[in-house]
Amino acid sequence: MVLGEIVLVAALGIVSWNLLAGAAGNAPAPLVMPRATAPPDGSGVPDIPAGVLNPPGASTAPLLPGLNVDPAFWRMRLSALNEAEAQVEALEWRIVHSALETVRRYVDSVVIPAVERAERRDGR
Repeated sequence: MVLGEIVLVAALGIVSWNLLAGAAGNAPAPLVMPRATAPPDGSGVPDIPAGVLNPPGASTAPLLPGLNVDPAFWRMRLSALNEAEAQVEALEWRIVHSALETVRRYVDSVVIPAVERAERRDGR
């Protein structure tokens, strides 16, 4: 059984090595994405002049590894993130508020009557 596992792991290692070596030899052409032209939506993100990040006149910018510096991309991503965060906060508040009301109802309907009955039995 151990010998079978060793053979299986060795075969998987050889296959993955061949796939990795084959992928490294075939370098794909750089991807090109059209430049975003969305107008600012007034979300508080400052506008960056057109010639600062991309050269003027270029209709496309190559996608290079690293950080995307397109302001429209970040404006869209950050506004989506802010909306999602607001939804999560609203959900958290509803959960906490619901738990608080449940604890209050439990204390009012179960704990306080039980304490009052126990005090009456003890004669206090």
